[in-house]
Amino acid sequence: MKIKKGRIALFFAIVAVLAAGISYFARPVLQDVNLGLDLQGGFEVLYEVEAMHEGDVIDEEALLSTTTAINERVNTIGVSEPTIQIEGDNRIRVQLAGVDDQESARDILSTGGELTIRDVEDNILLDGSDLTQNGANATLNADTNQPIVTLTLEDADQFGDITRELAQQPQGENLLVMWLDFEEGDSYEEEAVKADPKFLSAASVNQTLQTRNVQIEGQFTTEETRFLAEILNAGALPVELNEIYSTSVGASLGEQSMNQTINAGLIGVALIFAYMVLYYRFPGVIAIITLSVYTFLVLIVFNALNAVLTLPGIAALILGIGMAVDANIITYERVREEIKTGKSIMSAFRVGGRRSFATIFDANITTLIAAGVMFYFGTSSVQGFAVMLIISILVSFLTAVWGSRLLLGLWVNSKFLNKRPGWFGVKRGEIDEV
Repeated sequence: MKIKKGRIALFFAIVAVLAAGISYFARPVLQDVNLGLDLQGGFEVLYEVEAMHEGDVIDEEALLSTTTAINERVNTIGVSEPTIQIEGDNRIRVQLAGVDDQESARDILSTGGELTIRDVEDNILLDGSDLTQNGANATLNADTNQPIVTLTLEDADQFGDITRELAQQPQGENLLVMWLDFEEGDSYEEEAVKADPKFLSAASVNQTLQTRNVQIEGQFTTEETRFLAEILNAGALPVELNEIYSTSVGASLGEQSMNQTINAGLIGVALIFAYMVLYYRFPGVIAIITLSVYTFLVLIVFNALNAVLTLPGIAALILGIGMAVDANIITYERVREEIKTGKSIMSAFRVGGRRSFATIFDANITTLIAAGVMFYFGTSSVQGFAVMLIISILVSFLTAVWGSRLLLGLWVNSKFLNKRPGWFGVKRGEIDEV
C-alpha cells in the first residue's frame, strides 16, 4: 500500500489557511455583529395606529408613511440599526437598542409634532411644510440668554405678506400664535387666559418682517427647546400612535444575559466536541474543524444581511451547530455501518456518504420550511430566531456536508486509513468477515 502523502499535506494546508483566516478576522467579525436590545439594553414599544382625523383610513400607505416619520425621529436620537416593523393591519413595533434616555426617546417617537402658526382666530398662516429641511434649531437668545427655538422658512416673501397684514391689526389681534399639535376644539381665546396655555408662544407683530428667520420664545428650558427642535425637524406623524405594549432592558442586564447565554452555549458546544472525538475518533476531529468554520461563516453571512443578533438568535445559532453535528453523525454512522459489513474504508466512505445525503437533505428541508413559516408569520423575536436558523441550515450544507466530506476524503483517498477502522471508532471484532 502506497500512501499518497500529497493529499495529507493538502489537508494540513487547508486547515492552516482556515485557522489563520478565522484567527485574523474573528475580532472584526464579532465587533460588526449588531446586538439586539435584549443583549445591549434599550427598549421595545408596540404602537396601535389610529386615524388622526375623522374619515382618514389606516391603510398600507398610511403605515409606510408613519414608519418613515418614525425613522426620521429615530435618526434625531442617534440610534444605530433601529428595527421598525409593521405588524398586522394597524400596528407598528419599534426596537431601539443602546438607548440611554428611554423616556425621552419614547416622547420623541410618539409626539405628533405638527407645527402650525395661526392668528388669534385660529386660522392657519404657516405650517411645518413651510420650514426648510432641518430648519429648527435650539439656541439661546443673544440678548436675554434664554433658551429659544429658531425656525428657517422656505419663503421670506410669504412671511412678509403675513406679517404685513398682522401689523395692520389692532393690538391684541396682531399675534403670531405658534401651536404644536393643534387639535380640533383648541382655541387661542380659551388658552390665552390659562396659566399654562397649550400654544408655544404668541408674538406681537408691529411691522413687516421680510425674513426667513423666526424665533419661538417662551418659558422654555434647554431640554425643552432641544426636544421641540428635534420634533419639528423629524416632521409630523400622519396618524396617532397609542402605546399598547413596551419593555425595556438595562445595559447591565443585557450584558449579563449575553454572557450567561454565551457561556451556556460554549459549555454545550464543548460537550458536543468531546462526544464527537470520543465516539467517532478521527471523523470527530474533522467535525470539530468544519463546525468551527461553520460558526464563523454563519456570523459573516449574518453581518452581511445587516441582521440584529438577539437572545433567540444565539439560541438558533447553537441549535444550528447541533443540526450541523447531526449531519456529521448521520454520515459517520453510515460509514461505520458499511465498514462493519466488511467493505474497505474507501468503499464504505463513498457508499455511506451517498446514502446519508438523502436523509440529511430531507431533514434540513423540513426544518427550512418551518423556519420560513416562523419568519413570515412571527413577530420580531421569532423572526430573529428564524433568520439565524435559515442561515445555519444553508451554511451547514457547505461545511457539515461538503466540507466534512472534502477533508475526510483527502485522508481516505490517501489510503492512510486503509486497515485502520479504529480511527472511525470501529473495533476489528465488529467487522463481518467477507
